[in-house]
Amino acid sequence: MHAVLVPASLLMVAPFVWQLITSLKTLSSATAVPPSLLPEGRWENYRQVFQLLPFGDQFLNTALMAAGRTAGQVLLCPLAAYAFARLRFPGREVLFGLFLSVMMVPPQLFVIPQYQIMASLGWLNTLQALIVPGMFSAFGVFLLRQFFLGLPPELEEAARLDGAGPLRIYWFIMLPLARPGVIALSVLALLWSWNDLFWPLVVNTDPEQMTLSAGLSALQGQFQTDYPVLMAGSLLASLPVIAVFALLQRQFIQGIAHTGVKG
Repeated sequence: MHAVLVPASLLMVAPFVWQLITSLKTLSSATAVPPSLLPEGRWENYRQVFQLLPFGDQFLNTALMAAGRTAGQVLLCPLAAYAFARLRFPGREVLFGLFLSVMMVPPQLFVIPQYQIMASLGWLNTLQALIVPGMFSAFGVFLLRQFFLGLPPELEEAARLDGAGPLRIYWFIMLPLARPGVIALSVLALLWSWNDLFWPLVVNTDPEQMTLSAGLSALQGQFQTDYPVLMAGSLLASLPVIAVFALLQRQFIQGIAHTGVKG
C-alpha cells in the first residue's frame, strides 16, 4: 500500500513544488529548454505581485466572497437537505429530481440572466454580486441529503414522543449529528468560491473590486506572460485554502465517507 501511496503523494505535491521553484526564477530561466530544476532565489517576483495588482484589496474581496458563499450554503443547504431526506410531503421525489436537474445544466448558461439581474439591482462591481449568486448549491443539498438519510430514524421518533417539532428536531438533534457532512460542504464551498474565475471576471471589472483569481488572470499578457510573477501570485493565493484544508482534512474525509452510507 505504501509503495503505491508514496509515489502518488509525490505526484500530487509535484505541481506545488514546481510552482515554488518557478516563482523564484527569472523569466528567461523559467522558459529555458531544458528547464532548470533549481530555484534562483529571486524573491523580487513576490514584490512585483503587490506592485502590479491591488493584492490586498483583491485578497479581502476573495476572503469575503468565500466566507459569504460558504456561510450561505452552510445555512441553507442543510435545511433543504433535511426536508428532502426526512419530511414527507406530496411530490417530494419529483421535486428533488427536478432540483437535481440543475446540476446537469452548465453554469455558463445562467451567466447572462444573472448578469442582467445584478445590473438591474445596481450591484455590478460590488461585493453582493460576488456573494449572493453562490449562496446556495444543488450539490450541497444532494451531499447533505445523503448524510441525513444515513442517520437512524429512531432519534427522530424519540424526539417526537417528547413533543419536539420538525424544526427543533433538525436544530438540536439532526444538524449536530450531520456536523462532518456540513464541514465537508464548507471545505468544498470555500474551495470552489476561492477558485471561482468566470463569474467574478464577468460581474466585476474594477481591479479593486476583483477577486484574486480574476486579478491573476490579468497578469497573463496577449503575447508574453511573466510566468515567475504569475506563479508567485498563484502561490500566495493558494496558501489560505491549503491551510484550511490541512486543518479540517480529518472532518472533510469523514464527512465525504459518510454520505454514501444509505441511498
